[in-house]
Amino acid sequence: QVQFVESGGGLVQPGGSLRLSCAASRIIFSIYTMGWYRQAPGQQRDVVARIDSGGRTNYADSVKGRFTISRDNAKNTVYLQMNSLKPEDTAIYYCNVPGSVYEDNWGQGTQVTVSS
Repeated sequence: QVQFVESGGGLVQPGGSLRLSCAASRIIFSIYTMGWYRQAPGQQRDVVARIDSGGRTNYADSVKGRFTISRDNAKNTVYLQMNSLKPEDTAIYYCNVPGSVYEDNWGQGTQVTVSS
């Protein structure tokens, strides 16, 4: 079955930056729209950024202008560059294929904590 391995999270001060990575396996990565999601404590998991097979992107309003999603099809990896981080960005971040059967399978996620 598909596997997603997220990495790159950590503790950062407000205004700081992090770059998340997600390596996917057992999937024809290049043909799919990939998404980054986040889930804060007590909240549902929501998509914050998407990138389609042609490299077109879209973002949730809450991260627009601060986050950038990109992909490297040769490495089966999707990235999320996060700048100007805010405390409300604190969450576990995951990647997956939005709206697909692959959403039955999730990686362990990577914790992002924004705090002074």
